[in-house]
Amino acid sequence: MTEIYQNIDIDSNKTNFLYSVLMLPEEKKSALRTVYSFCRKTDDIVDDNKFSKEVKYENLLNWKNELQNAFNGGSKIDLLNSLNVVVEKFKIPYEPFFDLIKGMELDLKKNRYLNFDELLQYCYYVASTVGLICIEILKYKFEETKEYAKNLGIALQLTNILRDIKKDISDERIYIPVEDLIRFNYTEQDLIQNKFNDSFIALMKFQVSRNKTYYEKAEKFLNNEDKKRLYMAMIIQKTYFKILGKIEKINYNIFNKKVKVSKLRRIFIAFSLYLRYGLLH
Repeated sequence: MTEIYQNIDIDSNKTNFLYSVLMLPEEKKSALRTVYSFCRKTDDIVDDNKFSKEVKYENLLNWKNELQNAFNGGSKIDLLNSLNVVVEKFKIPYEPFFDLIKGMELDLKKNRYLNFDELLQYCYYVASTVGLICIEILKYKFEETKEYAKNLGIALQLTNILRDIKKDISDERIYIPVEDLIRFNYTEQDLIQNKFNDSFIALMKFQVSRNKTYYEKAEKFLNNEDKKRLYMAMIIQKTYFKILGKIEKINYNIFNKKVKVSKLRRIFIAFSLYLRYGLLH
């Protein structure tokens, strides 16, 4: 258990998160590092293949209980105590943290989603929750910004799903809703066999188009004044939206090529948005 919960040195990880927090004040950067570490550790409990599903359930339950202990005043896990300091300092609600754990529980309970409503709930738990936590640290001003965080979280997770279809299959997980596979006459076995054909292209076009609507929904809820406070989220938003463009550019054949945004492009996106909005705050 100790190894699972070791803290993460975020500066050693090549992530979009890193590029988005570089220009933040140290107080917010430190708080976001702690939240990021919590999210990564929660995810790692479920993804660690050294353990059986039963042990993962037990570890996740212990993690959840220790989180509650931290919020009640003291946990035996230092990271969770540090998280509680952040929660108290920035007055973050407890609910998103426990909802995130619900999302991790879903990854242990199911590896298929019958319809988009089911997938939407999963996306909220594993991604929108993170946005709702982070906007408290970034000090949003307008209430509708919560809807920005919810919709952006869904958009980002849907992009992750499309980018990682091949990897998820190797982990015996399929996030594309069964109803969509049926609609486009593309079977689960086709997906497992990485079959690239006209049905798959039509399926992916639909997925990408629906994914884009959540970026659009998110954008509608972000007031210009809050853009100054949330330019970090906008960096991640723009980077992930680029991934969709790259998927389209390769004609949706994510089986043959890993889709990613170059390091140089990520740095450019980060600094351009910082210059446009960050310097105004």
